Amino acid sequence: MSIVDTPERRQLRELTRAFVTREVLPHLDDWERAGEVPRALHATAAKLGLLGIGFPESVGGSGGDLLDTIIVTEEVIRSGGSSGLVAALFTHGIALPHMVAAAGARTGGSLGGRLGSTPSPADDGLIERYVRPTLAGTMIGALAITEPDGGSDVAGIRTTARRDGDHYVVNGSKTYITSGHRADFVTTAVCTDFPGSGELTLLVVDKGSPGFTVGRRLEKLGWHCSDTAELSFADVRVPVANRIGAENTGFLAIMQHFAAERLSLATQAYATAQRCVELAVRWCRDRETFGRPLASRQVVRHRLAEMHTRAEAARSYVHAVAARVAAGEPVVTEVAMAKNVAVAACDQVVDQALQLHGGFGCLRDAEVERHYRDARILGIGGGTTEIMNEIIAKGMGL
Repeated sequence: MSIVDTPERRQLRELTRAFVTREVLPHLDDWERAGEVPRALHATAAKLGLLGIGFPESVGGSGGDLLDTIIVTEEVIRSGGSSGLVAALFTHGIALPHMVAAAGARTGGSLGGRLGSTPSPADDGLIERYVRPTLAGTMIGALAITEPDGGSDVAGIRTTARRDGDHYVVNGSKTYITSGHRADFVTTAVCTDFPGSGELTLLVVDKGSPGFTVGRRLEKLGWHCSDTAELSFADVRVPVANRIGAENTGFLAIMQHFAAERLSLATQAYATAQRCVELAVRWCRDRETFGRPLASRQVVRHRLAEMHTRAEAARSYVHAVAARVAAGEPVVTEVAMAKNVAVAACDQVVDQALQLHGGFGCLRDAEVERHYRDARILGIGGGTTEIMNEIIAKGMGL
């Protein structure tokens, strides 16, 4: 039996598929055009227990580990959802783990671990004020790391936080922030030394704080139903109680949780590939040219076979690496390889799937068109393909 094919996980798949079929598919096109998903969707997913998968019950979650979150992500897309929907609905997967870890909570190996300090009453307070309401679907959180001039250079963050009594005074800007428009709070990476020093701290900044401005909604190639924002901070006073873990432990915290984020993106990539294979097979069976179904032609069958092989191989490798991460193994290089393998498979498969759909594949009415657009961000988010190659090369001793 596959490590991800247990009776409990089959039930989780069925629950996720029913949720997508009932709550998502009738509305997804409208959400794509609106540029966001409704807040009510978070509450619905929370009631079903989907929003809390991967978080311990002690903080309001549903339990489970990294492999369970992968099952949910995979099934959302294979049921007809999209990676953009995953980004919008499950943004808390990158906004909350640092708080949970700082409070000392364990989550089956995927999100646990303490961030260089003994859990404090302040960390427990963050659980009550932000984690529990978010997992209950009544709040939305975002993660703000990327800056206009920073890209993948996390250590080069220039947004500063100066200690002033019981507050930090924050100045700077962030960009490409997923769910930034809808977020009630933003887990924000700030520099507590001079800009670019690498001395980072994580602060939770509440929406509506004086000086905290959510800028224009960014229009993107893909992920249309996932709102993306620019943020600016001008002398924003953030209580010290909103600090996650000890001061200057932010860089380590960010690095510790990159594995889960990158494996989520890898999952979105291979699941998108699998869904596009399914769409292409269905189309090629039904579509006739010159009096014969497309699937009756050897060149088409072989192309579909190659697409299926790439998607399934990527899925198997990502699952194997995820199992090692869930078991607590330090597999930084393998995580980078898993992301690149899955993204490469996705890029090839979605391109061929759209090609097989012909002119219809270029229309907004075609599901494959949405996957084609959405797939492009997967090789950029969570660390670009080039950054992953640098990590792999370092793991090779180069």
